[in-house]
Amino acid sequence: MTATFDARVRAMGTDVHVIVVADDDVLLTRALARIDELEQRWSRFIDTSEVSVLNRRAGERVAVSPDTTLLVERAIEAWRVSGGGFDPTVLGDVIRAGYDRSFDEIAADTTAGHSALRQGVTSIVVEDDTVVLPRDVGFDPGGIGKGLAADLVATETMEAGAAGVCINLGGDLRVLGESPVDGGWTVALEHQLVAEPFLVLALGDGAVATSTTLRRQWRVDGRRRHHLIDPWTGEPSGSDLTLVSVVAGEAWMAEVLAKAELLRGSSRVFDLVGGTGAEALAVTAGGTVLVTAGFVQFVPGGAVPAQLELIATDG
Repeated sequence: MTATFDARVRAMGTDVHVIVVADDDVLLTRALARIDELEQRWSRFIDTSEVSVLNRRAGERVAVSPDTTLLVERAIEAWRVSGGGFDPTVLGDVIRAGYDRSFDEIAADTTAGHSALRQGVTSIVVEDDTVVLPRDVGFDPGGIGKGLAADLVATETMEAGAAGVCINLGGDLRVLGESPVDGGWTVALEHQLVAEPFLVLALGDGAVATSTTLRRQWRVDGRRRHHLIDPWTGEPSGSDLTLVSVVAGEAWMAEVLAKAELLRGSSRVFDLVGGTGAEALAVTAGGTVLVTAGFVQFVPGGAVPAQLELIATDG
């Protein structure tokens, strides 16, 4: 008899929630093991990961697993799709901003990091099962790694016999098949300055990803910093948008579009999602909510708030 099994764990530096609709909990166990396997291959904070090896051996041809080959290929494609708004080679900028260790280890007030790494996505070479990073260029999969992991694990779990699956890696979420309740999968959208989820989405097969400047924050010399680096400045984004959520067919694409649209700001918001089949929602620093025309199809009742009541912060 089909039942629902779920687990909440910590992986890939974030909170993970996995739901599997299946005959038993075997596929849930496999999904969690697969997430761990991908973290072991992709985390820049694990010395033995393939990403860490690539960074240490920049300038050399390095043999990697098919998972990592796919990750690098998707990251290069994401750079092209986003017009450079997503760049997997901003590792040096991230370190210089103070994100030089796992976020769980960063103090609220810290110091700027030091790195000589530069950007250089156009010079990455992928051939068969090998990758060559340019010298002095660092690769950081960041959010696209979580999105791609959600896609891979969800797809593989369905292929293994699940009736339905939801993989949520810190807000990069992919759903496939039957949900535990009638009406499809429900996804709550949250804002750091709003007490409760401000919107609930209803999905069939698909993905949602949210990018925000309000999480993963710290201070360097009294200045607030965050992890969303603008590739054009090398600095944490100064966009007037604080949150963008994208609904797309795959989580890696939703993640890339969410980040790139946030960086573009309200004056050019949604100019990348056109023609991709994705829909998006954005929230400005003042709480104004903007949506693409097709976004309401995912909102039961079609009612999207025009303005959020934000709680006060210390600035």
